[in-house]
Amino acid sequence: MSACIPVFRLARRRKKILFYCHFPDLLLTKRDSFLKRLYRAPIDWIEEYTTGMADCILVNSQFTAAVFKETFKSLSHIDPDVLYPSLNVTSFDSVVPEKLDDLVPKGKKFLLLSINRYERKKNLTLALEALVQLRGRLTSQDWERVHLIVAGGYDERVLENVEHYQELKKMVQQSDLGQYVTFLRSFSDKQKISLLHSCTCVLYTPSNEHFGIVPLEAMYMQCPVIAVNSGGPLESIDHSVTGFLCEPDPVHFSEAIEKFIREPSLKATMGLAGRARVKEKFSPEAFTEQLYRYVTKLLV
Repeated sequence: MSACIPVFRLARRRKKILFYCHFPDLLLTKRDSFLKRLYRAPIDWIEEYTTGMADCILVNSQFTAAVFKETFKSLSHIDPDVLYPSLNVTSFDSVVPEKLDDLVPKGKKFLLLSINRYERKKNLTLALEALVQLRGRLTSQDWERVHLIVAGGYDERVLENVEHYQELKKMVQQSDLGQYVTFLRSFSDKQKISLLHSCTCVLYTPSNEHFGIVPLEAMYMQCPVIAVNSGGPLESIDHSVTGFLCEPDPVHFSEAIEKFIREPSLKATMGLAGRARVKEKFSPEAFTEQLYRYVTKLLV
């Protein structure tokens, strides 16, 4: 939050202020009533005004940079620099993947994985719709070896989580996908790493994500990513090299999935390229080097 910046500027020995903007806060809350708009108006103004008081503004992607300029009209003269988030690779290297016998039925060769919170804006239905399309594209023998795991953050105290989970389960039943889909709620880090280690590809379904850490996690675990061609994935995924960027519709997603089934070696090739990309652009070392460059510019 930027509201603390004026306090730092009033300090006796004023320091240079670097502000790392994840995403404008005013875009993260709904304005669905007059009272809510009235209540948020001064808060939104304070956010914009105080953000502009920083000496250096960084954002987490080119996409966020564009949203920043579009949202904060009075700051249109500022071009925020991009500092990509990094991935804590040591947390992945230190975990020994476990077997998935309790999650994946026997005989499944092509494991598809969706990782995201159980929220409607994450468009998890796209993964299920793509699976329906995929069924019509494969032979019965190949189809029987396909399985999708929908893993996501889930809090039973959050009504949307509960409702959307039930919506997805109903969709699976109506589409006769019961034996081809497993729902996993509030999984552990070890389960996540084990899934990434074993899956054929990750289906990343949300549109206009600020950045998205899941594609980085997947690529580091040598798992290709099929993602929507908007937002952060445009910058993290190298199309046709570390995964595929698709229109957010089930036909295009199913076509991309089919490539991994028709050409199994594609997973290994793209997996190696993905890990190399994360090490080059999104490692802690890359983050440190870029941050150091921005800090030293402030000191000149």
